[in-house]
Amino acid sequence: MRPLIGIPCCMKAFGAFAMPNHAVSDHYIKVVLGPIGGMPVLLPAAGDSVAAEMLPRLDGLMLTGSRSNVHPDLYAGPPHLEGTPEDCERDSTTLPLIRGALARGLPLLAICRGFQELNVALGGTLDQRVQDLPGRLDHSTPVDQALPRVRTGKAHAVRIAQDGALARLWSGLDFDPDAVPVNSLHNQAVRDAAPRLVPEGWAPDGTIEAAHVRDSQGFAVGVQWHPEYDWAGDALSRRLFEAFGAAATAHARARAATPALAAE
Repeated sequence: MRPLIGIPCCMKAFGAFAMPNHAVSDHYIKVVLGPIGGMPVLLPAAGDSVAAEMLPRLDGLMLTGSRSNVHPDLYAGPPHLEGTPEDCERDSTTLPLIRGALARGLPLLAICRGFQELNVALGGTLDQRVQDLPGRLDHSTPVDQALPRVRTGKAHAVRIAQDGALARLWSGLDFDPDAVPVNSLHNQAVRDAAPRLVPEGWAPDGTIEAAHVRDSQGFAVGVQWHPEYDWAGDALSRRLFEAFGAAATAHARARAATPALAAE
């Protein structure tokens, strides 16, 4: 059986009457079915009870990107500028999921907004609009949304710590740790890294682009970019998902072999 990978949903308005829907981008479904080798399980944005009910049944947790920003009350930040998209239902679901997953040793992969959620869940803070800060790059989504290669193409390089989790899992691949090209589609970014979050990737302007969780019992890595867009042609992106998938598969086997865990 494929490992069960939980993907928390966003709350989004759909249709003529703007009905609230629980939604996940198709890119994440395809990457779970593809290089991760798992079965996607969509987790509703229904609050902290989701963590208690679902985590014992999962073999991995993948936190996705989204247009919405983590609510500033969760890290004692200033109010968002008017018009900034928020998703409090997602916030109330993902933060307890993250803490619960780490407590259980459940493999965890955090992408973009998910990376920001990981930092906030562990006690870190965020910058809300990196592009407005002196000396920083514009990391936001390119203006020309009509051209997919512009929207999701490589935007800048990232320097990777040579003793970090990413460098280890990319061992044997042809890459320059001082200049790994990534895409960039975010406004928020990690400001103060949480005590357990160990930065291991930086943009040229110092923005933290990758990290792992110190003393985690299992795979626990986050990246600020979007590897789900180009894993089919980018060996580094594919290896990241394969490593997460391998950890989730090992968790599934351990769960099946342990009656107490399999019964949960």
